[in-house]
Order: sequence, then C-alpha cells, then structure tokens
Amino acid sequence: TIETDEDDLIGGFRLVNGATVWHNGPVIEALERGAILLLDEIDLASNKILCLQSILEGTGVFLKKIGRFVKPAKGFNIIATANTKGKGSDDGRFIGTNVLNEAFLERFPVTFEQDYPAPVTETKILDRICNEKEFNKRLVDWADIIRKTFYDGGIEEVISTRRLVHIVRAYAIFKNKEKAIRVCVNRFDDETKQSFLELYDKVDADFELPSEED
Repeated sequence: TIETDEDDLIGGFRLVNGATVWHNGPVIEALERGAILLLDEIDLASNKILCLQSILEGTGVFLKKIGRFVKPAKGFNIIATANTKGKGSDDGRFIGTNVLNEAFLERFPVTFEQDYPAPVTETKILDRICNEKEFNKRLVDWADIIRKTFYDGGIEEVISTRRLVHIVRAYAIFKNKEKAIRVCVNRFDDETKQSFLELYDKVDADFELPSEED
C-alpha cells in the first residue's frame, strides 16, 4: 500500500520480551533463503519503495541499522505485479495507483502482459467450481464478446475471470441464472448492467430476462 515503507519490507527493530531485537522483513527473508519475492500490486506503493533499488541490482543490501551486508542466495528473484505497469491510472479504473520512479522501473529487465485466459482454459476454471458445463461455456462466450467490445472502445467496463467465478458461485446458491448474473453485475452502473444482461440473453437461448414490468 502507499503506507508500505522500508521497515515493512527490509525489517526493523521489534520489542520482544522487553528487549529490542532486529526482525527481518520479507525482502531479507527471501534474500537469505534464495526464495521468490513477490511484490503484489506494486503500483499502489509510494516512493518509499525505492529502498529496494540496490536489491534490484542483484548485489544484495547493506542493513545499516545492524551493520550487516546480506547477499542474495542462489534462486533469489523478484517478481512485481501491477495493473498499470507503474504508470498510474488516468481513467480512474485503478484508483490509488501511483506513477513509479522511472529508474526503479528500469531495474525490472522484462515485463510480461497477462491477458485473460483462452476460452478453453477459462471454461476449465469454471468447470472446477460448477458442474453446469453448458452454463459455464455460455458465460465464457459472453465474457469474450464483452472483452472484445471493450478493447474496441465500445464499452467502458469488462467482465473478468474473477467475476465469472463469482457468478457460478452465486448460481450454486440461487439456482437461477438470471439472479446469479444480476447480483454479480450490480456493481456496474444501470446502463452497463442492463446491456450485460441483454447480451447474455442473446448468447444463451435458455436464459429468461424478465421484462421491466416484472
């Protein structure tokens, strides 16, 4: 978060049984163990994240508070995830994200963009949660159309894999397609919500969209 600082990441002194004791943070633990350090949602951080600069160089870090240099053990690596690639969110879709220091970003040698799963893969994800295979397939087809429309600039919202999972879990509770989809798209504005429901009505012949009178 924006509150994350060097003490959270690197470590600091803690009071233990009346004594002040140095306690490693997750970064130092990963360094010493030769583990993978995952910095999740890194674009929510402030410039305090720059305390990782030397570590990203791959040479280790000097813990000035205790006068000890920690070298990375074999296998140590750093992975960061970010919805905005450290560039912030101009449209407000990822509010709270920040523009990260360019020199900091340059220390990440490769960037992978993760698209939504292929329809076959996404269907398998839903099949593991819900046995209604036909319903799962229709949901994936529906989401795929919405995403293509979103990328073409036709709509401003998108259906994620996580939201599809929400829908099938809601269906397991309500046993009603329309209600399951409706309660899971209620977070969108009324116009978007209605267009999503109407689109699903077109991809699933068994779906019954209630009239406004209902």
